[in-house]
Amino acid sequence: MRVLLTGSAGFIGSRIGTALDERGHEVVRVDLMLASAHGPSPMVPDDIHRLDVRDGDAMDQVLGGVDVVCHQAAVVGAGVDAGDAPAYASHNDFGTAVLLAAMHRTGCRRLVLASSMVVYGNGRYRCEAHGDVVPPPRRTSDLDRGEFDDRCPVGGEPVEWELVGEDAPLRPRSLYAASKLAQEHFALAWSLASGGSVTALRYHNVYGEGMPRDTPYSGVAAMFRSSLEAGEAPHVYEDGRQTRDFVHVHDVAEANVRSVEHELSGFVPLNVCSGQPVTIEEVASTLSRARRGAAPVVTGQYRPGDVRHIVADPARATQRLGFTASVPPAEGLARFAWAPLRDATAAGPPRV
Repeated sequence: MRVLLTGSAGFIGSRIGTALDERGHEVVRVDLMLASAHGPSPMVPDDIHRLDVRDGDAMDQVLGGVDVVCHQAAVVGAGVDAGDAPAYASHNDFGTAVLLAAMHRTGCRRLVLASSMVVYGNGRYRCEAHGDVVPPPRRTSDLDRGEFDDRCPVGGEPVEWELVGEDAPLRPRSLYAASKLAQEHFALAWSLASGGSVTALRYHNVYGEGMPRDTPYSGVAAMFRSSLEAGEAPHVYEDGRQTRDFVHVHDVAEANVRSVEHELSGFVPLNVCSGQPVTIEEVASTLSRARRGAAPVVTGQYRPGDVRHIVADPARATQRLGFTASVPPAEGLARFAWAPLRDATAAGPPRV
């Protein structure tokens, strides 16, 4: 198949492109090469069209003969500063809207969309006394006392996290999350209006070789790695017991290839995860042991708005795509401790 791959020079996009090549697909690569992700003077590979998905005329040109669009292009990160909001809305949401309009004009009816676990906001919780509950935002006074766990909104009892399925309520809690949910909404509306199909892959915590080095927009695994490389102990926020799902970039690429090769009708969101939850302290400890570095320091510090637990249910991706992650977090993180990282130094925050 002929596949248009946006964001093809990025950490995830570049691995997807390689996987598509290996399966014999014809890949049309597009990337804006934003300075915030690739540095101020990035080298543009010969096989990449340096184009902006917000340029409808340019998208019309590259969409000719395309069977499916694999849309990875996005400004990423949790939203370090409220001033980043226009960049998220412009690149992620307006860009997706322009791309969808171009797909409509050129007759392309299939989209594989890079979404994110962040659309869920906080995870899923159950109170023994009151069943499924939505805990209120954690109070600063509690966090200051080191009380990090969510509580039942009815009686204040402790709650236990449960797996988050794709039908869970969507409650974004950051600028980035809001922009990813808006992308999904645009894609769903396009699907309904055009009869096109959308597979929205909700990535959980992606890591692996080629990940950007320590920047405000990097993932926590890369930041821990950078600390260890500098001879420092990784600093873990809260009590380190926050639970996540870390999925290797090779598995993310495989989920995208399967989505390209298996058309699902309508709008279908799918968790892309390892199915093996780990705590943040376990991530830091695995990296420290693998590098024989300093043990993690649990700081008790916190960031307002951070999510306590979010762990995905992998069942639907297995049922609909036959996708099951192949890299266990313990093995993948140990390899990641020595994997090559991207050296490009980001040139400031994303710009509109």
